[in-house]
Amino acid sequence: MENINVGFKPIIYDDSEILILGSFPSVKSRQNNFYYGNPQNKFWNILAEIFGENKPIKINDKIEFCKKHKIALWDIVIESDLNGSSDLSLKHSKFKLADIESLIKLYPNIKTILCNGKLSYNLFNKYYKISLPCFYLPSTSPANTKLNKNEWKEKINTFLQ
Repeated sequence: MENINVGFKPIIYDDSEILILGSFPSVKSRQNNFYYGNPQNKFWNILAEIFGENKPIKINDKIEFCKKHKIALWDIVIESDLNGSSDLSLKHSKFKLADIESLIKLYPNIKTILCNGKLSYNLFNKYYKISLPCFYLPSTSPANTKLNKNEWKEKINTFLQ
């Protein structure tokens, strides 16, 4: 592929229980060199609210937040010739998928998968045969102006019981 954009390595620990899968990092995230790096993305705000903490700002704080709450992060697409940030454009780009099966084998404490957005969820269901429960959650992207953060709260809270 020409003009390859490479995603991020997974953020995961031996005791991670929830794997949150995005589609592919936005341009802003790639510029900021971390997951959900666009300040307009609601991802970190929602998680901070769910766990009753301040929103992590620095990359190290975000990593520690994930570790503390047993959350793993990765994207389904790990390489793409996508120039922008649109999931619609990603569907029509050349891309390479993440080896989620191997990740799950290496980290058997993962109990569930949450897909951040429809594209992530649709790609997961199309390309992976993993026996873990997988749930769709509305995209936290700034492009999703109708995001209902309560869906995120309800789903994550079911795993915190």
